[in-house]
Amino acid sequence: MLNIGIVGLGYLGEIHVKCLLELKDVFRIVGVFDINKDRLHNIAEQYDLKAFSSFEALLEQVEVVDIVCTTSAHYSVASASIKAGKHVFIEKPVTSTVDEANCLVDLAQEHDVRVQVGHVERFNPAFLAIRNKELNPMFLETHRLANYNPRGNDVSVVRDLMIHDLDIILDIVNAKVQRISASGATVFNTTLDICNAQIEFENGCTAILSASRVALKNMRKLRFFQPDSYVTVDFLKKEVQWIDKVDSNEVIPPGIQGFEIPVEGQDQKLQFIHTEVKAGNAIKMELADFANAIAGAQKETVSIYDAVRALELADEIEQLAIKRLRQFEKNVKI
Repeated sequence: MLNIGIVGLGYLGEIHVKCLLELKDVFRIVGVFDINKDRLHNIAEQYDLKAFSSFEALLEQVEVVDIVCTTSAHYSVASASIKAGKHVFIEKPVTSTVDEANCLVDLAQEHDVRVQVGHVERFNPAFLAIRNKELNPMFLETHRLANYNPRGNDVSVVRDLMIHDLDIILDIVNAKVQRISASGATVFNTTLDICNAQIEFENGCTAILSASRVALKNMRKLRFFQPDSYVTVDFLKKEVQWIDKVDSNEVIPPGIQGFEIPVEGQDQKLQFIHTEVKAGNAIKMELADFANAIAGAQKETVSIYDAVRALELADEIEQLAIKRLRQFEKNVKI
């Protein structure tokens, strides 16, 4: 049983509270802390938890710190926790800057603690349904669109939304980034609300990513193409469609749902396979996964090294998009 404390009780922080209470076999919530005292006491009373008057007081009583506060506070809370010898689960983006993230890497090594980062889409049941298959994408495209919500706008749409897809793509494309281009716009905030990026990898794979937090509908989709296959992953609906071009004599295995379409003029056909997606709570799964890592049963599924790679890429995309936006504003004299 791991004694854990939660720092940050906003919308996502409350979800973490609920999930950790359900994981009572592996975690015991010692208490919670938030700088918003009204929110702190409301959540503590609602879930029958101890409200700590300071982060430092909470830190003394726990083995694990769950950091769900604003991104700007991630580094200070995480660094203090690691220096105190506590294991840390920290929401994405891991920190505000790459330099801060690299400092956490050094601290974690120095103090020999586990750090896992909340790139939760790695635990989305739809992604888990394809992760054990052979993936060799030549071209990928992602669309992550969200209705406008004032929450979470302390960072750009790149760090808020697109970073999920950057982490996923880095996980499945086994090659170094070769070239990046990006463009974006501000709409309701001072940081980027919309961004489009193109990433070219050394192995020839290309990824095109679109993210918006001022869309008229919500969408979280990944599509990718590899030799003789086309795959779509719907993170929102938790659905997977897998289409393969196969020899005409190949049959769909018993118990697998799907249908076939002949390829005209060829002795081949397209198989539309329904990939089974098992139900599951991704946040609950990532927290349970972290408990296994602390116990030494496995490595962190999303390590701090993974988070630094995603943040480095997000940082470069953001800078390129802002540079292009400033050039546009200069040209049209905004």
